[in-house]
Amino acid sequence: MMKLSTLNQLLFALLFISFTLTFNAQAFNQENLTQTQNLVKANEKYVTLLGTQVAIGEQAPNFKVVDKNFAPVHLSDFKNQTILISVVPSLDTGVCSIQTKRFNDEAAKLPNNITLLTISNDLPFAQKRFCKVEGVDQIKVLSDSVWRNFGESYGLIIKDMGLLTRAIFIIDNQGKVKYKELVANISQHPDYASALKAVKDIAPILVIESKEDGSNESEDDIPTQK
Repeated sequence: MMKLSTLNQLLFALLFISFTLTFNAQAFNQENLTQTQNLVKANEKYVTLLGTQVAIGEQAPNFKVVDKNFAPVHLSDFKNQTILISVVPSLDTGVCSIQTKRFNDEAAKLPNNITLLTISNDLPFAQKRFCKVEGVDQIKVLSDSVWRNFGESYGLIIKDMGLLTRAIFIIDNQGKVKYKELVANISQHPDYASALKAVKDIAPILVIESKEDGSNESEDDIPTQK
């Protein structure tokens, strides 16, 4: 089969986006979702959040999002990892950009049993462009734009906007929600210091095994968990 020309690829991408947005408009009936008020403000006005709120101590709901290539990604793909999920309304806004780049910078300093995810409702094309321009390559940036499954499962969809509210979740390696911050005003930053401290405290300590010659391996060597 002959390869598609650049023009045909572009037309295919545009058709795919159009189909996706049309599908979402038809399939996403916000009136059928649980509605929560008085948790988050946009400027000085409370917004309504759609979906099921999760609580600390609960089993984290599995979810289905897509990566930059529209390949499905599930929470269950990160077994035995402690996961910090940074949720932003849109990468192309100032606070969201700073938040994403901050966690990307911090990811390189964390042990290898911690995974950092950023999730927004931006289309994967926009996310891919943002990551390339901003050099975001240490965290996994994922999109909830196709099924809205993550936003519904965690109660994060802003009614009448279709965006996710700003939030941080930490899920331990047993799949339990251990930390949750719904940022009180979507124009504000999350508490970076508290989230980063929490994820380090929640993740199992990596045991450094001794080599046969009696010397200790560094953290860069292959460790085991307690």
